Amino acid sequence: MELTHAGRELMPAIDRVIASAEELLSCSGGRGLRGSLTVALPESLITYKMQPVLKAFKENAPEVRLSLQVMNCYAIYERILNGETDIAIHYDVGKYPPSFVAGELGSYPLALVASPEADEAELDFITPNQKKRICHIQNDPNALYLKLFHQYLRKKNIVLEAELEVWSIEAIKRSVMSNLGVAILPRFTVENELSLGLLREVSTGMAESRITALFAYSRGKWRSSAMELFLRLLPEFYEKW
Repeated sequence: MELTHAGRELMPAIDRVIASAEELLSCSGGRGLRGSLTVALPESLITYKMQPVLKAFKENAPEVRLSLQVMNCYAIYERILNGETDIAIHYDVGKYPPSFVAGELGSYPLALVASPEADEAELDFITPNQKKRICHIQNDPNALYLKLFHQYLRKKNIVLEAELEVWSIEAIKRSVMSNLGVAILPRFTVENELSLGLLREVSTGMAESRITALFAYSRGKWRSSAMELFLRLLPEFYEKW
C-alpha cells in the first residue's frame, strides 16, 4: 500500500492534527509525561553512544512512546527536513537551513581495522597504485565514513578486489576478527577490541579524517515535554557510556 497524491498533500495537515493531540495529552496534568517522540539515528550512534540517553529517558518518561528510526545519515537528514521525525541525530552530511536548530555532539576519528592474523603484505594502505586481494567488509555503502574511505582509495589509486556486505557493525567486527578482510569504522566502535588485541589498527593517510555527530530539530515544531526532556538529557548522558 502507498499513499495517493492527494494523501501525500494531506499529510502535513494530518501531522499538525496529531501534534496538537499530543500537546493536549501532555497537558492532561498529574499523570506524568505522555504522548510520543520519534528520533532518527544511525546504528553506530545508537549502539555505542546513545544507550545512556535512552536509559535515562525511559526512566524519566516511562509512558512516552519512544520510536527509534535506525537508518543511514543521508536518509535521516532528509527525514528531518521533511518533518518526518522529531529529532535527528547523525553525522554531519549537510548544512541545515535557518529554520532548524542543530548542535554538535562530538567529533570522532576513523580506524581501518584488520585481524592480528592478517597477511602483513596486504595491509599496506599507504603506498599508491596497488591492487589488493584483501576484502573490504561493510554494512552500508552510503555510510559517511565509507564514502571518506572510498575517496581515499581513489586518491591513492588503491583497488580492493572484493567487498563483503554484512548486516551490522558487530557482524563486521566479528568478520574482521575471523580474518575475512578489513573494515573502516568510527574508532569508538572498535576501542574495546583494539585494547584486547582482537583487532589491529592499520596505518593509512586518513589520520586527519573525522566525522562529526550532531542533533537537529525544526524551530517551527512544537516541542512537547517529552521532546524537551530528551533534548535536556542528550548532552548530559551522551558521552557517559
